[in-house]
Amino acid sequence: MLFLCLCVICSYLKELLAKEGYLIVSVPYNVTFDHEQAAKQVYERFNSCLDTIVSSGIPNSNLKPGDLADLPLFSVGHSNGALLQVLTGSYFAEKIPKVNAIISFNNKSATEAVPYFEQLGPLIQQMLPMVEASPVYEMARNASGDVLKLLLDTAGTTILNNDQEALKSFTKLVDQLPSVFGEVGQGVSEFRPSPLENRNCFKCSYSVPHTLLVQFNSDAIDETDLLEETLRPRIESIGGTLEKVRLNGNHLTPCIQDPKWQIGTVYTPADAVAQALKTIPLSETRVLSRTIVDWFRRFEN
Repeated sequence: MLFLCLCVICSYLKELLAKEGYLIVSVPYNVTFDHEQAAKQVYERFNSCLDTIVSSGIPNSNLKPGDLADLPLFSVGHSNGALLQVLTGSYFAEKIPKVNAIISFNNKSATEAVPYFEQLGPLIQQMLPMVEASPVYEMARNASGDVLKLLLDTAGTTILNNDQEALKSFTKLVDQLPSVFGEVGQGVSEFRPSPLENRNCFKCSYSVPHTLLVQFNSDAIDETDLLEETLRPRIESIGGTLEKVRLNGNHLTPCIQDPKWQIGTVYTPADAVAQALKTIPLSETRVLSRTIVDWFRRFEN
């Protein structure tokens, strides 16, 4: 059985959820200090995509419009994506998820999230013309995924190896650097809305009935406890459900990729080390996936 899942997370976790029967819609959004704008962009893009697939189906997957019409909507987001989830569930009351899974929520101010942020503005303003004029920057902007992969492999990294989605995301990030630098250079010194304004909005307007909060035991920038304190009175007032779980892992656990380590004809100590190094983080991500799936299945009917 299929269930529609809006995701603002990385590819390995999405893959695990997809294997459980969820139809994943991953929503891109522009990097900006304006979180209100980003949340509204996610909402509009997701619902535009939803309208398209519900009306036309997904022919490549043999899914007809009738297969998709009545799917319940669940949502998963991590870190900044988690913040956008809560904002979306507060700005809108219609066409929002039935269930949220909010991972490693963070709503810190820019100065807390980025050390020396206030000092970056004048520096970036001076550097931006040189950055834009750099042939390296221009090459990165125009490079295809294959070229970017070659550059990264040449530098000795395999993080994006065989991950076309990650390569596309990297390319889009490079394309957005001028606008981000421009905001800082123009004197932007704080996220908009402020953390306090966000919390006040959540208290009054959050409308997703069932919410799971996920935090990790080694996450120094997590603010899930504060979010629980903020959301609980509101969710109880609308007759909803709020639960919080604490798992092994850290802030990057939802971002772990499954490295494609190629074992040669002879199994070497290097192969053993590589497999051991990836076992723990991958197992933590699999536990996270199972936790989310168990939560969703409580509300599938």
